Amino acid sequence: MRSGKNWAELFRFAAVGLSGVAVNMVTMIVLTLLGPDPEGAVLGIPATEFHVRWYHVFSFGAFLVANLWNFQLNRSWTFRSAGAWRREYRAFLAVGILAQVLGLGLLTLLMHVHSPIALPRSVFDDSSFLLTRVYWAQLIMIAVVTPVSFLLNKFWTFRPSACRPGRARDRSSASRK
Repeated sequence: MRSGKNWAELFRFAAVGLSGVAVNMVTMIVLTLLGPDPEGAVLGIPATEFHVRWYHVFSFGAFLVANLWNFQLNRSWTFRSAGAWRREYRAFLAVGILAQVLGLGLLTLLMHVHSPIALPRSVFDDSSFLLTRVYWAQLIMIAVVTPVSFLLNKFWTFRPSACRPGRARDRSSASRK
């Protein structure tokens, strides 16, 4: 992170990320307002006493919307990529899904009443918009997984084309002409 270019990319990534957080949270809020009780069970996980809850489904839906938003902005503005859109989106989506799976684990721990890091119901009692547990859990989850997402996207999804196989040779031969 010594070069100014890296700091500029980090700033742009953060700006895109903030807009992505807004997109994610608006989607999450809409889904929780229109859908069933976020803490209601969707389906049981076989051979366990655990369930996929609606907040997992809502979080994943919000992730998908924000992921596409973030991809396009990061591709065009943060990393100024000219790579193949589909290849880069597959990589970006894979990174996002990895981060989302980690995040869903954290979201579960923040929401589950018996978890040692559960958000306290005495404070987050869902009595108002600002005291809604699932919204705070979602924000915390996003904050925790963002650094992992940045690093993987910078060094894998949007790596400079000179680092891609076959490209370094093309660039060096073009400079000799």
